[in-house]
Amino acid sequence: MKYPRLTRLYQRSLRTLNSFAPGKSLLIAGAALTVAGCSANPVYTTTGMVLTNYAESEATPYVLEMKDPEMACALGLSLDPLVYSFSRVMSPPDTTGALLMLLAANCSEYQAMESEIHYLRANHAGDVNNARDAREQVKRLNADIAHRRLTAFERAMAAYKFDPGAEPLECPFLFNEQDELTFMMGLVTGLQAIVNDANSGAMAGIPRNIAPQAERAVQCIDNEKWAGVPNAVRALVWLLLPDTRPPMSPDPWRVLANSRALGFEGGHRVASALEVVAAETFGRPDVLEDALRAAANAENSMKVSEDYRLLDAVARRILLHASDKHWAANYGYRTPSNSFGSLSPVSSSRSTEVMDLDGLL
Repeated sequence: MKYPRLTRLYQRSLRTLNSFAPGKSLLIAGAALTVAGCSANPVYTTTGMVLTNYAESEATPYVLEMKDPEMACALGLSLDPLVYSFSRVMSPPDTTGALLMLLAANCSEYQAMESEIHYLRANHAGDVNNARDAREQVKRLNADIAHRRLTAFERAMAAYKFDPGAEPLECPFLFNEQDELTFMMGLVTGLQAIVNDANSGAMAGIPRNIAPQAERAVQCIDNEKWAGVPNAVRALVWLLLPDTRPPMSPDPWRVLANSRALGFEGGHRVASALEVVAAETFGRPDVLEDALRAAANAENSMKVSEDYRLLDAVARRILLHASDKHWAANYGYRTPSNSFGSLSPVSSSRSTEVMDLDGLL
């Protein structure tokens, strides 16, 4: 037995029970052994159930209402080992675990973003050694992100007992909006894992068949209800794997532009972020400029969904990073605070602020 105190308690109980009739003694001893347990403390199971239920019903909605991506990702890093450790004594808390691992992956992504800007600035300055070192760091971090995102994808699929490769496809039963969001973001995260693996030089070895699986499975989610994200996922997969594009379907870039507009109406820019990822991946600077300009303009006109502020905050981080990469590569510095939405100082309709360095001396 693993619990000495419970064992001693059981042995004392046996001595006390000797005064009972043999049959009754055996019956009561068996019940005591069942309660004490030889492999798992029932208190742990109860605690895991309470913690998991609290995370799903209260913590998750609270986190989704946050607008601080770094604090949210820190929550994922700190809580995932605790919450998912209860899978040793109860059914794996895959629903909560998928979202926590998704947030933890974002922490690694923010580190990779900083390393990528460091690389681009060093490269622009001709600092070869620093550029080479930062580039290697970007690859390693992308491998870490890919591993975490694959785990998030697998947990999301397991949470709803969904086999994305099954024929014919059977959509999972999703009880509420939170289930729909968890399932949808699991698919998005699986697709992101492929992109991260490609950016790492295939160090993570993420299965490429996740892409067509995500394209099929995301059709289980209502596109308009979820602000264009499902169709944006499909369009991105069509660009990655043209054979998955159905006959007579619209041009993927048109689908992405339409999804972006639905995102603005729905109160978050996740679809817009997916459009920017596609533009970067497939070398479409025209789409990139148009998408960033529209996303920046939306800040003044879009009413961010109060229930999903975190989605828009994370998407904005991705959008701003895409802008920063362009500015760092071409000008050696990040996007000026008043130039988000523009890819050059000349084309910006807003005047670029110039610091007077003499005043600092």
